[in-house]
Amino acid sequence: YTDWAWTSFVVFSISQSTMLVVGAIYYMLFTGVPGTATYYVTIMTIYTWVAKGAWFALGYPYDFIVTPVWIPSAMLLDLTYWATRRNKHAAIIIGGTLVGLSLPIFNMINLLLVRDPLEMAFKYPRPTLPPYMTPIEPQVGKFYNSPVALGSGAGAVLSVPIAALGAKLNTW
Repeated sequence: YTDWAWTSFVVFSISQSTMLVVGAIYYMLFTGVPGTATYYVTIMTIYTWVAKGAWFALGYPYDFIVTPVWIPSAMLLDLTYWATRRNKHAAIIIGGTLVGLSLPIFNMINLLLVRDPLEMAFKYPRPTLPPYMTPIEPQVGKFYNSPVALGSGAGAVLSVPIAALGAKLNTW
């Protein structure tokens, strides 16, 4: 387990736990229906599976991108919400604690199964772009003293007051 993996694990655990609890509690409080946290993260999981499929379609190995494991933690949050009789503060504190403790465990198991991204970067180098997608270097400052550039800049600045004046003169 290398430094990048530990850092990304900590950062993603905190951010994803927070995202799950805040989003799901908002959903549950807005709808009042236990089970909405699981529904919410099922949608997020489907989106990440679609992204994983897109990477796979680009030629990367299937275990190159990680799909986070959100659903068990969301089920715990839904059970907490159901068990606390819709007490939103208890749902946030107890449910948030359960998510904060469980989601990193599930994602740790998930991260142990993924290949090293640095190894993958060298094994699967980024393909060269086709000519129509090759970036063009910006021509910064090339037309700085050009009369055409000065005229178009002045025209852009003056067009708003002139248009407003024309609209004012055109009123009956």
